[in-house]
Formats: sequence, C-alpha cells, structure tokens
Amino acid sequence: MRNIFIVTLLLLGTTLKAQNIKTNTNTMKVAVWDTYVTKKDGSVMHFDIIAPQEIRDTIVIYNYGKEYLKTKGQEGQTLSSKECRFCHIEAVRPQWEAEIKQKGYFIIEMENCQ
Repeated sequence: MRNIFIVTLLLLGTTLKAQNIKTNTNTMKVAVWDTYVTKKDGSVMHFDIIAPQEIRDTIVIYNYGKEYLKTKGQEGQTLSSKECRFCHIEAVRPQWEAEIKQKGYFIIEMENCQ
C-alpha cells in the first residue's frame, strides 16, 4: 500500500512539473505600430515600431519612434497618430526580444530608412 502511495505521489509530481513547464513557456506578445514619417528631404520612411503589447500609451510609442528618428538624422520630424498607427499583436521573434528587453522596443526598417 505504501509503495502505491509513493508511486502516486511521484506521478502526480511529474504531472505538476510538466504543467508548470507548459505555463512558464509563455511567449511575449508584442504590438506592431506601422509608421510612415516624411524625411527632411521629402521622401517617406516606413518602419515598424515593435513594443510589448502592454504598452498602450501612444506617447511612449511615439517617443520610441522619435528616438529612432534621431539615430537616422531625422530628429524633429513629425510623428503622431497620423504617421504611426497600431497594426496588430503577434508573438515576439527571437531576434527582437533582447533589444526589447534592453531598450523597450525594436524597429523594423521597411523603406527609405537609410
């Protein structure tokens, strides 16, 4: 009887451990913000701002975009709801995750970002 009890506890422990592993592998969800900014030369940059889905404050998202624009020599260009809109939610891609954890966001350059 004692052996059955021990085996039952071992099986139960293994099952609980397996369930914990499943719940701990939650993939970060990110929001994709489709962004088009007119550059100083009149051409239009197209890039996506990728940020954790929990960030819903558009001012934070726009500031991420403005920070990126500075790195491209485009500081001062307009970035508002007209230029930057929420597009969709998706699972984070491995190549984005480290930068999101470090800076809070990731930029995907689409067009005219050089």
